[in-house]
Amino acid sequence: MKLSKKSLLKLSISMALAGGMTFSNVYAQEEESKDTSVLEEVIVTAQKTEQNLQEVPMSITSMDGEALNEIRSGGADIRFISGRVPSLSVESDFGRVFPRFYIRGLGNTDFDLNASQPVSLIYDDIVMENPMLKGFPVFDMDRVEVLRGPQGTLFGRNTPAGIVKFDSVKPSDESSGYAKIGFGRFNQLSFEGAIGGAINDNWSARFSYLHDERDDWVENKPGLVDPDLNLVNGQPKGDGDLEEYTEDAYRVQVAYDGEAFSALFNIHGRDLDGTARVFRANIIEQGSNNFVPDYDRFVVSHDGGNAQEVKSFGWSAKLEWDLGDMDLTSITGYESVEAFSRGDVEGGYGASFFPWMGPGFIPFPAQTADGIPDHNQFTQEFRISQASDSMFWQAGVFYFDEHLEVDSFNYDDLSDVTSGYATQIQDTTAYALFGQADFYLSDETTLTAGIRWSRDEKDYTAAVPLAPFGGDPVAPSSVNTSDSNASGNLSISHVLNEDTNIYARLARGFRAPSIQGRVLFGGAITIADSETVTSIETGFKKEMWNGRARLNGSVFYYQMSDQQLTAGSGTANVNQLVNADKTVGFGFETDLTAKLAENTLLTFGLSYNNTEIQDESLTVAPCGAPCTVLDPAGSVEGSVSIDGNSLPRAPEWTSNLILKHIIPFTHGDLVLTTDWAYRSSYSFFLYESREFTGDALLEGGLRIAYETDKWAAGFYGRNITDQDKLIAAIDFNNLEGIVNDPRIWGVDFQYNFF
Repeated sequence: MKLSKKSLLKLSISMALAGGMTFSNVYAQEEESKDTSVLEEVIVTAQKTEQNLQEVPMSITSMDGEALNEIRSGGADIRFISGRVPSLSVESDFGRVFPRFYIRGLGNTDFDLNASQPVSLIYDDIVMENPMLKGFPVFDMDRVEVLRGPQGTLFGRNTPAGIVKFDSVKPSDESSGYAKIGFGRFNQLSFEGAIGGAINDNWSARFSYLHDERDDWVENKPGLVDPDLNLVNGQPKGDGDLEEYTEDAYRVQVAYDGEAFSALFNIHGRDLDGTARVFRANIIEQGSNNFVPDYDRFVVSHDGGNAQEVKSFGWSAKLEWDLGDMDLTSITGYESVEAFSRGDVEGGYGASFFPWMGPGFIPFPAQTADGIPDHNQFTQEFRISQASDSMFWQAGVFYFDEHLEVDSFNYDDLSDVTSGYATQIQDTTAYALFGQADFYLSDETTLTAGIRWSRDEKDYTAAVPLAPFGGDPVAPSSVNTSDSNASGNLSISHVLNEDTNIYARLARGFRAPSIQGRVLFGGAITIADSETVTSIETGFKKEMWNGRARLNGSVFYYQMSDQQLTAGSGTANVNQLVNADKTVGFGFETDLTAKLAENTLLTFGLSYNNTEIQDESLTVAPCGAPCTVLDPAGSVEGSVSIDGNSLPRAPEWTSNLILKHIIPFTHGDLVLTTDWAYRSSYSFFLYESREFTGDALLEGGLRIAYETDKWAAGFYGRNITDQDKLIAAIDFNNLEGIVNDPRIWGVDFQYNFF
């Protein structure tokens, strides 16, 4: 379905008129807090100060920790939030690590370990820049906020699409704690716990811990196996069964609260040991995107190794001073990660020049690995703010420094012998000055204006000490990039009445140049120039039914210049960065939260995102696999034009629903919850083909629990309709795909200490 800009304008007017129904005063709600049919006030920190969600002039959705815990049942990684709020998608070709985020269709399909993304992930006030940091587990969480549209003022760096912002439960004077254990399909074992409270009059602490593990659920049957000799057609077989993992994560927080000074110290870490994403050779039927007749979700045929290990550690210190008329905030953060991920990339066994191969035709073997042997990131922000009757302003400085080393390996088929080795070293320095002010023009109208000046510098070196296929080593080659930019936002919000707010927002975002060096297989170092985006958005925020329902909506249009895109492997089997002259997008989002009855809560979201690449001269190499390309030939021999295509992995429609009903009993409650997430179809790559297209996907969850003040016991199911869909692909070797996880179910038990 395509919506024209004229249709969207009509829709925005209709939504605004609908928004005039009601918008209850939050403070009046607090006075009637004993009325359990009234929705609770939602507090967010999208503008680095606590605000009522309904007063923030931007499209934003917040999910509380309770909802997150229910959806995450069964040990799901951070991808579980995909589609759970409007215009947000999350996917990964690595598995439980390296999530790639998309907001309003804008994201980055680059799988390099130095890739930057236009969606920034903020975890407890610290930006997680490297993609391996972004997969830190979600546990003991207070809320997640999704900020849609450019955030080029207060956050600034790498935020042209928006921000996903996680905030964990913080220490407090009140003692609290819980322990939760769960058991599920595929021998799933999950444990999560936290405990905290006051140490003395000024100090408090909280400790949180997570353990998740699961056995393999994909059986590896690589051809004809001789169990006595451990051979496949006379050659060593690949690793055993796949998709198992064991993961531990922890967080220690200590807080100080004094008369004019407060501090929060955070130490956290992660240790993951498992297998990488499972690639499946020739599971797509040529001429369509259907599975081949003999496809089996639970069986693959690999002859190569598969392993994944990630260890990360970080700390932060947030210090706040009350200076009388002004407040001063300092946020210091350090993050480091070590990682290694190896997979059988062609997804099968053997090759065309061996006496055996399968499933289907395998042109050549591909077994590779990437690792991060050394990484560290340091960030520092100082921010000062002041509030008065006429305005609230804040200004600050930001510094970012990162050192990253990446190793890439190629392996001889059927062995662990390294036949190729490349190194990359990237040092990034960034700094910024920013300021934003809210001007209270009247009791009903607020004008917000902000600006940020940013400077990014990268030093990059790549080398190939051991070239594959008997090639000559490649000496170190270095490139340097730098750029400065001014971004910002201007918005106005107006209270129509005590029940309805409307707003309009103009925002500009910026992403500095990116560097990619797929040099192991003869590729060149490529650089994508800076991208900028200008977005205009208008919307309403309102409450209905005397505070029992909340409906927010927005419409938007953006134009991105020089968008950074990743041209896939294609026939050359080499990724490279390119810039699109212009990309445009438009759409709408709507959020509804309603208490249908005193004990029944509905959350519903719907979004439409139309994206289009506009560059008549931009061409890319299409698939190396035998796919059916739908794009016209490009000006360069063997290429195709992508002018007019939608952005990859960007569904036009997404929708989410959570329905929760509580049945009270004498000593507790029976809680029934179901949740659903839908996304429409999309193309996996910049070019369009029949085979490499993902069909629409609707996944649902169910939870039935009995809860008291002290304990809870529940049964859960994820992907309860057992949807089996193609969700990603690799296009350089064969008709290879990646599928979603099968249905899982389990039980869990929670005990509350206080």
